[in-house]
Amino acid sequence: MKNILLILFFVLLFLLFFYSKRIKRLSKKTKSSPTYIPFLKEQEFNPDISTENWDLHKLRLDKFKRSQYKGLTFFVSSENKIYYISEEGDKVYC
Repeated sequence: MKNILLILFFVLLFLLFFYSKRIKRLSKKTKSSPTYIPFLKEQEFNPDISTENWDLHKLRLDKFKRSQYKGLTFFVSSENKIYYISEEGDKVYC
């Protein structure tokens, strides 16, 4: 009787061990690393993407000395003045 209980105990222990290994293996398969970069970060590091966010526009002007705001590209001159280029090719200072 003791032998049967002892064997049953080890069989249950053995099954529990493999069940837990299987659960861990399945949980590792379902995890995925986030590879999506938020759109705001993409805009922050690319001054050629047009934005309507004024704070982001000012940040990009400080960082890159150029930025697109509402479809118009603004630049910062060597005198730290902000300007854009008109259709005729003239610099228009703001």
